[in-house]
Amino acid sequence: MLHEHTDLINELKTKNARFASLCQKHKELDAQIDRGSLGAKELEILKKEKLRLKDEIYSEVLKYKNSI
Repeated sequence: MLHEHTDLINELKTKNARFASLCQKHKELDAQIDRGSLGAKELEILKKEKLRLKDEIYSEVLKYKNSI
């Protein structure tokens, strides 16, 4: 996830509990999706939620990057 911003993401995780929570939820969704024991509809819902979280994480990273 956003490998080009790994350092900023790690820094934000330590400074911002909400951001850390978003990253953890993204990781959990990734694991659920990878298990592959879901129906097509459930899989679609989880993938959309994962994408929404990724967009939110990316937005927070850019805000942080522009503030430093």
